[in-house]
Amino acid sequence: MAEQTCIIIGASHAAAQLATSLRQEGWLGDIHIVGDEAYLPYHRPPLSKEFLAGKKTEEEILIRQAPIYEKHNIRFSVGFRVTSIDRANKTVVLDNGEILTYDKLALTLGSRVRKVPIAGSDLPGVFYLRTIDDINQIKSYIGEGKNAVIVGGGYIGLETASVLNQLGMNVTVLEMMPRVLQRVTTPELSAFYTRIHTEEGVKIITDSTVNALEGDHQVERVIGSDGSQFNADLVIIGAGILPNTELAESAGLEVNNGIVVDELARTSDKNIVAAGDCTLHPNPIYGRDIRLESVQNAVDQAKTAAATLCGKEKPYHALPWFWSDQYDLKLQIAGLSQGFDEVVIRGDIQSSREFAVFYLKDNAVIAVDAVNKPQEFMFGKKLITNKIKVDKSKLADESISIKELV
Repeated sequence: MAEQTCIIIGASHAAAQLATSLRQEGWLGDIHIVGDEAYLPYHRPPLSKEFLAGKKTEEEILIRQAPIYEKHNIRFSVGFRVTSIDRANKTVVLDNGEILTYDKLALTLGSRVRKVPIAGSDLPGVFYLRTIDDINQIKSYIGEGKNAVIVGGGYIGLETASVLNQLGMNVTVLEMMPRVLQRVTTPELSAFYTRIHTEEGVKIITDSTVNALEGDHQVERVIGSDGSQFNADLVIIGAGILPNTELAESAGLEVNNGIVVDELARTSDKNIVAAGDCTLHPNPIYGRDIRLESVQNAVDQAKTAAATLCGKEKPYHALPWFWSDQYDLKLQIAGLSQGFDEVVIRGDIQSSREFAVFYLKDNAVIAVDAVNKPQEFMFGKKLITNKIKVDKSKLADESISIKELV
């Protein structure tokens, strides 16, 4: 492995982990990360939370400080985009014309916001939320008593709504589906978050499609397709994200709603691995290929990719988990709930702010959503990974310790 060069494309969460894991696995050669933002890899979850609220600085959301990369002799080219990969000659071309040569290549390309074609979406005061630069621009439109409209009631939209509400703005969330979080969770959890946001003073309007954004010098109004109008000093569009796969596709790698990799994070080219949001990978727990947008996935898969590049086999088969912070609520999600045939609710979802929802298939737990219930989250993970059949009445009974069910 001496004298070999590994180039990592995309200065993402996966890149930060992959680079340091390479050193831990014994990679002796050069490591060079190329990223199109002007920053070292940083945590994205705080963008819609502590960073937007002004509670954390740019420096504080960096995954690792510069001296750590220097200590491990990891080089960066930030603010540059890779425009093409030549697999035959093992080179990559940057948008400044520079050509870099690699022995091994890692694609940690992440994802980008899904843009929606709304008239007026290029007006000042209209934003998507994905990067440090996005938030820095958004901050100048925030003000107590001002009006914010969030287009999209997914997790990012709701997290942003909670922060702007706490900063004193009048917040309206417009969701085109019949309920918020419809793509990702059950009606029970959607109803819970609608209740909480309403209690906190956020207006949530479902079945609402945006027709246009209007204003003279900056955005002033959001026009619904039914003719409804909402005053807006700030509009944030949250329409989901798309995996960055174009570079891999143009290089001839196999792509299918993500860069296709095996359990060792190998692409269809033995010299190229991939990790993070941009990959479609096998999951043995659920017996199917999945693409995940989560920090946990980026970190764990990057460790596997680093081991693979160093000639070691450490298959990736982690249980997916996610989280969302809104107000005083910490939602922790373990597993994937698609395909459930029964739901068991532990706790009072109607009027309290803590409970857990267990998703079952054939009497075994396949996923859990725990709100302010860390024990249920932790033991729920064990129930899922060990495929333990549970007594539903005991699972719903809070007088019985969740530990007893594992």
